[in-house]
Amino acid sequence: MRYSQLFPKAKREAPKGAVTANHKLLVRAGFIDQLMAGSWTLLPMGWRVVTKINTIIREELDAIGCQEMLMPLMHPKEIWNETGRWESAAEVMYQLKDSRKKEFALSFTHEEIVMDLARKHVTSYRDLPLAVYHFSTKFRNETRPQGGILRGREFLMKDLYSLHASEADLVAFYEKVSEAYLQIFKRIGFDIYVTEAAGGVFTEGHTREFQVLAEVGEDTILIKPGTHEAYNKEIFAGEETKFEARRAIEVGNIFPFGDKKYAEKMGGYFRDKDGVKKLMHFASYGIGTTRVMGAVVEVYHDDKGIIWPESVAPYQVHLVTLENQEPGSRKQGEKVYTLLSGAGIEVLYDETQRSAGEKFADADLIGIPVRLVVSDKTRDRVEWKNRDEEGTEILEVDEVIRRLV
Repeated sequence: MRYSQLFPKAKREAPKGAVTANHKLLVRAGFIDQLMAGSWTLLPMGWRVVTKINTIIREELDAIGCQEMLMPLMHPKEIWNETGRWESAAEVMYQLKDSRKKEFALSFTHEEIVMDLARKHVTSYRDLPLAVYHFSTKFRNETRPQGGILRGREFLMKDLYSLHASEADLVAFYEKVSEAYLQIFKRIGFDIYVTEAAGGVFTEGHTREFQVLAEVGEDTILIKPGTHEAYNKEIFAGEETKFEARRAIEVGNIFPFGDKKYAEKMGGYFRDKDGVKKLMHFASYGIGTTRVMGAVVEVYHDDKGIIWPESVAPYQVHLVTLENQEPGSRKQGEKVYTLLSGAGIEVLYDETQRSAGEKFADADLIGIPVRLVVSDKTRDRVEWKNRDEEGTEILEVDEVIRRLV
């Protein structure tokens, strides 16, 4: 991608009222744009980051036997009435009527929809276990959306749902998903604390959250000494002096429901091997993918801008030509761009006629892991600089390609 064609360009000033790093930097660097409070456009580079996050999630879930699909975002009131959540979750739901006075909700989650699918299509124990997921928009009536893209009224989420013939099978799969989540977050670049927490509008029992430490986090977690296990302060019942209290951002959560909250209320039955009618055991598992992008920026940034981990960076390299100093460097820059692109390397190529200071400032702000510079100093070679390091080195183009492929 040529920087001259990239939409939009980086900005010098942070948006008015921005407090958090993700709000300031993602807007300035051209990753997101705010339509209204709690509502964000993922601009081209922001979409590239979220797509890479989604790919990591998809790979790890598919590896444990989950199947991807896509469910509707507008739901009839009747299905929410079956579990009583049209009333009990009204505070977070967007509820509306059409021209025929029929009532609907915009999805803030999909438990009822999955249970409806299961009661239509699962009849026997042979159909279980079943694990299905999708990536979709969620709508939640947040009274104070804040923290940039960390908390919104409209956001992207991966939600996974599993159904089982027994509690033991649910528990085993629940742990399997928990391990998959740890692998997902490790690949993204997070140091995760697994936290016991309350279920909110989802379940009366305890749930498991996946938290990353950050001062802007809305949650306070109490960490067990010497471990990566913690309690959310909301449910903590111990002596706080024996635990370390830290602020954290929740990037994922998993909810065990058993067979009562949804299956019993909605008639989620199957026949066991003896032909006996039984209720399915149910669980759900969420990761807010746009929130993950914001959390990455909160964890990985400095006073110059974002520092993307390689796994989710919008491009692998940011190639810069300094043609003001040497007209021939543009020709060499084009050659390097062609070679890198031909090798399958993702390149953001700043070929604009601007000063070195402007180009370097934009490169630091955008935060792509590697900056490559072509100039009169490099001649037919390239200057390599890692975003999180000060030093540079001059390399042959072939060596650059070997490092990146």
